[in-house]
Amino acid sequence: MVMQAQVQANDIIENDEIQMTKASAYQFDFKGIDGKPINLADFKGKPFLVVNTASLCGFTGQYEGLEALYQKYKEQGFMVLAVPCNDFGGQEPKGEDEIKNFVKEQYGVTFPVAAKYSTKGDDAHPFFTWAAAEKKGGMLFSKPRWNFHKFLIDQNGQVAKSFGSQVDPMSKEITSAVEELLKG
Repeated sequence: MVMQAQVQANDIIENDEIQMTKASAYQFDFKGIDGKPINLADFKGKPFLVVNTASLCGFTGQYEGLEALYQKYKEQGFMVLAVPCNDFGGQEPKGEDEIKNFVKEQYGVTFPVAAKYSTKGDDAHPFFTWAAAEKKGGMLFSKPRWNFHKFLIDQNGQVAKSFGSQVDPMSKEITSAVEELLKG
């Protein structure tokens, strides 16, 4: 009887692992910084970029590049989603209203911004756990190691590529990957 319970438990674990690898970004949602839901399923059929952000980071200027990237490709269906987090160096201590005003006033952000979420550890938003497990950034860049880590999601809701913080949103590396996905 104990042996049978162990086998069943192992089957469940294997099934969960299989199910997780078959999952897509479309199963996740975030609360928007404005309190409205952001369902990734609403982006179905279109590529999009999910970026963990912070207001007091050396990479905060990338908001400008994220907005430029969004403006360049939004007419083709491309979307950007910023997800503020305070996981790295306590660089997002602001409240959500302050973050919303900061990104709009300082960087003219018009793409969606989520409420603050964790991107690592036991409190991580499940999207970040799933996206990191896809290992699309190699050993070093598959999961957020700092603010402004970028996950590029394809039209099928799968992680196409993962970019480290140092990769500028308007870099050839990212724009080429976005253009390739927009071709279909």
